[in-house]
Amino acid sequence: MESVKSNNQEILCGLCAFDISTLDLELLQSRAKYPGRLSRYNLPMLKARNKNSIPTEHGWMLHLPEGGPSAYRYAQVDDYSPLARNRFLWREQATLTLRCRVSSPSLPGTWGFGFWNDPFAVALGLGGMGRRLPALPNCAWFFYASPENYLSFRADRPGNGFLAQTFRAPRIPSGLLAPGLFGIPLLLIKPISKWLRANLAAKLISEDAKCLDVDATQWHAYRLQWSQNRVEFTIDEEIVFLTETSPRGPLGLVLWIDNQFAAWRPDGSLGAGTLANPPAWMEISVISVQ
Repeated sequence: MESVKSNNQEILCGLCAFDISTLDLELLQSRAKYPGRLSRYNLPMLKARNKNSIPTEHGWMLHLPEGGPSAYRYAQVDDYSPLARNRFLWREQATLTLRCRVSSPSLPGTWGFGFWNDPFAVALGLGGMGRRLPALPNCAWFFYASPENYLSFRADRPGNGFLAQTFRAPRIPSGLLAPGLFGIPLLLIKPISKWLRANLAAKLISEDAKCLDVDATQWHAYRLQWSQNRVEFTIDEEIVFLTETSPRGPLGLVLWIDNQFAAWRPDGSLGAGTLANPPAWMEISVISVQ
C-alpha cells in the first residue's frame, strides 16, 4: 500500500503522492504556530472506522478506491462510535482546529469535518457500537456536498457546494420521533413532501450556511469555534462565516469522505444513493479540540 521513492523524495500513500520536503516544511511551520497540537494523539477517542482511514505521523489519510455507483465507499474517523448519543464528548465552548486538503475540488459524494450528533444512525449496542436511534440533527461543520446532494431545509440557504454549515434542533426523545417513520411514504408524494419540508422541517430545525470560495486541494488551516450562542468558522486565520445558529450538545467529532448523496429539494423531490468516483482522498493534520 505504501512505498518510498528515495530518489525524488516522494511517499506514495495509497492513491496519492506527497513531496517530503514541502510537507515537512509545512508541518514545521504548523508546529511553530500551533504548539502542542501537531499530533492526533491528544484525541485518544478518535478512531478509524474502516481500513480506508490510515493514521499518519501527524494526522490521518482518508481515501476512497475508484468504483462505480453500485456500492457505498467511505473513510471515516470519529470519537463517538462506542457511545450512546447522550455520552458524546463535546459541548459548547469546544474549538476544533486542523489542516486539510483533498484530491479534487469536485469529488462525487460528500466530505468534511466538524461536530454532529450522528442523527440518522440506528445502533442497538452490538459490535461495540453505542445504542442510538434516529434524532433531529444538531451539527456544526465544514461540509462539501457534490451537486447531486441537496442538504438544506430552506430555499434561501445553499444545499450543496463547500459550506460552513450549522443545524440546531430540539432534543426530542427518539421514541417520540418513531411514529413519524410511518409517514415516510408520504414523502414520495411530491406536493405533500414539499409542504412538509417548508412547514415542518424548516420550522422545527434551524439552520444557517454559507458557500465558501476556497481551493480545498491546497493546505488550509481551519478553525471551528462553537459556543452557546454562536459558531465562528475561520480559514487561514480569516473569519469566513459567523452564525447565531448554534447546535445543541453533546456532539461527536467526525472526519469523513464518501461517495453517497442525499437530496430533499425545495420542490419536494427526493434523491439518495451512491455515485461513481475516481480515486479520492482527504488528508488531515495538526488536529486539536480544545
